[in-house]
Amino acid sequence: MELDRINILPDRVANQIAAGEVVERPASVVKELMENAVDAGSHSITVNYRDGGKTLIQVADDGCGMSETDARLAFERHATSKIRALEDIYHLVSFGFRGEALPSIASIAEVEVRTRMHDQDLGTQVIIHGGHFLSQEPVQTPFGTQFLIKNLFYNTPARRNFLKETSTESKRIRDEFLRVALCNPDIAFSLYDNDVLIANLPATNLRQRIVSAIGGKKIAQNLLEVSVDTSLVRIEGFVGQPNYAKKNNPEQYLFVNGRFFRSNYLRKAILQAYEKLIAPETQPSYFLYLTIDPQRIDVNVHPQKTEVKFENESAIWQFINAAVRETLGKQGVVPLMDFDMDQSIEIPVYRDNGNLRIPDPDFRPDFNPFEEEARSFNPSKGSEWAPTSTHKQASAPQYWERLYEIPTEKIIDSSAVHNAVNEFDEFDSSVKEFIDGDEEPVQSRIEWNDENTLHRTFVPFGERYCAVPVEHGLALIDLRRAREQVLYEQYMRMMHNGSSASQQMLFPEHIDLSREEATALKEILPELEAAGFELTVGEDCADISGIPGTLPAGSLEKTLHELTDTFLETGKLPLQQQQERMAAIMAHNGAATANDEKSIRRLLNELSECDNCNYTPNGKPISIFLSDDEMDRRFNP
Repeated sequence: MELDRINILPDRVANQIAAGEVVERPASVVKELMENAVDAGSHSITVNYRDGGKTLIQVADDGCGMSETDARLAFERHATSKIRALEDIYHLVSFGFRGEALPSIASIAEVEVRTRMHDQDLGTQVIIHGGHFLSQEPVQTPFGTQFLIKNLFYNTPARRNFLKETSTESKRIRDEFLRVALCNPDIAFSLYDNDVLIANLPATNLRQRIVSAIGGKKIAQNLLEVSVDTSLVRIEGFVGQPNYAKKNNPEQYLFVNGRFFRSNYLRKAILQAYEKLIAPETQPSYFLYLTIDPQRIDVNVHPQKTEVKFENESAIWQFINAAVRETLGKQGVVPLMDFDMDQSIEIPVYRDNGNLRIPDPDFRPDFNPFEEEARSFNPSKGSEWAPTSTHKQASAPQYWERLYEIPTEKIIDSSAVHNAVNEFDEFDSSVKEFIDGDEEPVQSRIEWNDENTLHRTFVPFGERYCAVPVEHGLALIDLRRAREQVLYEQYMRMMHNGSSASQQMLFPEHIDLSREEATALKEILPELEAAGFELTVGEDCADISGIPGTLPAGSLEKTLHELTDTFLETGKLPLQQQQERMAAIMAHNGAATANDEKSIRRLLNELSECDNCNYTPNGKPISIFLSDDEMDRRFNP
């Protein structure tokens, strides 16, 4: 006899399965509880967490509160006060509506809720552990609601093991807190990390909320207001000036009807408006708020509700792109054409009986372009190389004899080289294109050994390059990249050995940071101090009194921003990888071109002693090697 195989899952099991979609990590709990507090009509919301939310999450508000019955029913599956019928989903003005968040949270944590309505003298307290109802009793509590979520995932250890380290989970909680706070500037928010206040945002207007939430004076100076109202959508908010764009920019927020959402498609509309105004590898800041008829969007796509479907997404794309472009144009960021100032083109009136004169062609039957080229290289006009047989036989050998008969202890005068070849302002891989592209590429790796002649002869050319005779060939070296690699290995040794040398600044430098950047800087503070920095990090700024001796003071602010941006992008890495990334950034910003014989000679000697003298930390070649055989093959095909 065949047994029945289909069973109805118990509510407790069903809730834990649903929790896998609704509650991914502690930040998900903070998001759900904050949104419930906003829906309750709160004027003030306070969030506190400990150990990245793993041991405690506390969210308190002064909203409408709940009755005894509602406080108990709130933890039942699909119990909600937001909708009553299917049609209500298409007219949503609230955040939550599924009725899954609270029962899902209660199934994987120890939950205690205290709540009181404004017209009640006493409130009620409900305690649920792991989905099991334990008690409900009257309690004295302020009006509003207070949730305490303890020991998240205590009964699902596999889920708890997948949580990241405390600093990473704390950052994600701060991100969710910020998104809700940016949506609701008329509500006061407070955030505590391990009972220490880290953010206090009073109720204010939208612009001031962005400034106070993100932190730093620069954000206030670089916000450009966007305001467009159409029959389909109203677009408000702010975008950043192009010169404020950063390589890794977390200050990018899209909201629709007061709800944060993500959309790579609409994001491209903003980036295209900045096309040719910012470097390709940088990102602009934007805080855009869309208001649209709820019937034209669908937020019921994913339990996290960060994906939104628009009825006419392509039209929304066009409106956003046009709104941002208009804002940039009004501020003078985008050059505009003034049609009033342009003079019209005068077109003569056609006449049937008019005499038309056909222009005579002007040409020279005896024109020879090769003769013109020869005249342009005439020695009498100051050219070193004239295409005449006399000059080829006399001047060229004398020039190369002067080049090779130089004493080995003296630097070769670069002016001679400049007369023979075009001066290179910037040298990159395209220089190799002087060799036919169909041939094999030149060798870019050099094996340095004691037989090299780095200590003797080298020829500088351009502003940052030199040619060095080496064993069996010639090396073309990028001096700036060479300096970058030397500094990189020096920084790595200092951080490994704790032997950093700090240069004291005469006047400490104050650098404004966003709150996220300040938090990131605190996370990597030990590594910075090991590299030679002496700094104090505040809530939205840093005061630097000492820097590594090899780091130019002018690149200090850029270096710190790159360090924090990289940390925000990658999170906390293993110590070795963290040190490598920091050393690479500091070396890149601290590298400068050697500009005299002594500096070049010292740099080349230091490069020859590096563990890796062929490539920079980011993989760019430091030198190009032309072997004797390669040059013979090129000159004698």
